[in-house]
Amino acid sequence: MTDTVEPPVIKPPAGEPSPLTRKDFVSDQEVRWCPGCGDYAILAQMQKILAEIGVPREQTVFVSGIGCSSRFPYYMDTYGIHSIHGRAPTLATGIKAVNPDLTVWVITGDGDGLSIGGNHLLHCMRRNVDVKVILFNNRVYGLTKGQYSPTSLPGHRTKSTPMGSIDYPLNPISVAIGAEATFVARTQDTNTKHLQETLRRAAAHRGTAFVEIFQNCVVYNPTAWDHTTDSSVRDDNIVYLEEGKPLVFGRDSDKGIRVNGMIPEVIDVDSNGAANEGLAVHQESLDNSSYAYMLSRMQHPEFPLPFGVLRCVDRPAYTDMLVDQVQQSIDSSDADLNALLHSSDTWVVE
Repeated sequence: MTDTVEPPVIKPPAGEPSPLTRKDFVSDQEVRWCPGCGDYAILAQMQKILAEIGVPREQTVFVSGIGCSSRFPYYMDTYGIHSIHGRAPTLATGIKAVNPDLTVWVITGDGDGLSIGGNHLLHCMRRNVDVKVILFNNRVYGLTKGQYSPTSLPGHRTKSTPMGSIDYPLNPISVAIGAEATFVARTQDTNTKHLQETLRRAAAHRGTAFVEIFQNCVVYNPTAWDHTTDSSVRDDNIVYLEEGKPLVFGRDSDKGIRVNGMIPEVIDVDSNGAANEGLAVHQESLDNSSYAYMLSRMQHPEFPLPFGVLRCVDRPAYTDMLVDQVQQSIDSSDADLNALLHSSDTWVVE
C-alpha cells in the first residue's frame, strides 16, 4: 500500500501578505437579486479584479445609494456604506477627503445616480474626486417595481407612464464627458472579459473614473439591450474602442466610422479596414473632450454604440490637491493648537 503524499504548502515570504483570491472579497451575506439579473455578473467580476490587482480589503470602501445595485456593499467583504438615495458620491467624496489612502467605489443606478443624485454625481466628476463610479443602466426603476427612469426611451410604457414616456432620456456617458470626467467608459454585464478589463482600468485611474454598464432588468425591462446581446445583430450594433485603432465594426469588420467635420458617418470598408482612408482612429487620451462627446452621441439604430474607454486623461485629482493644500496650511502656520485648546475659554474679537 502506497502512502498518500500531501503536496507542500507554499507560504509567502515572511512579512508579505498571502495573494488574494475572489473568495477573499465574498462576504457572508446571502446575495439577493432576481434570478438572471446581471448584477451577479458585475459582482463576480468586481471581486475577481480586486483580487488580481491586490487591493487590500481593509483599504477598500464601497458606497451605494438606493436601488437594486445598491445592495452591492453587503456582498463585498470590504468596508461599505449603504447610504441614502442619490448621495453616494457625496459620502464617497468625504471618505476620500479625510482618508486619501482608501480606494473608494460608488455603486449606483440610472435612477439613483441620474435623478435625485444627478447634482451630486455631476460635481463629483467636475471636481475629479479620486473615486470610481459604476453606474448600472437598465433604463428602468427596478427596486420600486418598474417606473420609468431618466434613461428610459421615449414611448416606454411603465407603471408610471402607462401611455408611454414623453421624457427625453439622459445619456450617462454624455453627462460624464460634459462634466469633464477624466475617465469615461462603457461596457456590458454579459461581456465578462470586456467588463473585467474595463473595471481593471477604472481601478488604475487617478481621478474620477465613470463606467456605465448596460444590463437588462429581467423583470421590468428584459429587452432593453437585446440589440447589444443578441448574437445575430450585436456585431453590427457595437463598435469596440481601442487606442490607436480605427473605428471598425460589423460581423465581418466591413463597416467603419468616418468623421466628416465633426459629424460621424457610417461607411463600408474593405477586408483590410485599417487601410481605408478617412476612418476615424480612436484617441482616448485627447484632453479636448469634443471627440469623446461625439462618440457618446452615436446612438442606436443610426450608429453602433461605442464600448470601451471613450476618454482617459491625466489631471490633478481634487482629493490630492486638497491634501496638499491642508499640508501647506499646516507648514506655513505658527499656530499652536495645543496652546489654543488649553487656553482660557474667552477671547476678544477686534
